Amino acid sequence: MSLVRGTAEIYDLKGLNCPLPVLKARKRLAGMQPGACLWLETTDPLAAIDIPAFCAEQKHRLVETQAVPGGHRFLIERGAS
Repeated sequence: MSLVRGTAEIYDLKGLNCPLPVLKARKRLAGMQPGACLWLETTDPLAAIDIPAFCAEQKHRLVETQAVPGGHRFLIERGAS
């Protein structure tokens, strides 16, 4: 596992509704190296469904999901191109 706790960037997607969290996450991850990690912070209730589906479809690894007050946090490891 290439994840080193504390080195993942945080991408604040709070206040954005479907499909914007996935679209913005896709663009941000596309600019990262395979194996790099990114925390997504969302308030859209549909993100709990959309982000895991996006990761599976794009071959990214969903490392962790957290329910937090007002939303969710997702730790994603960028997959190979």
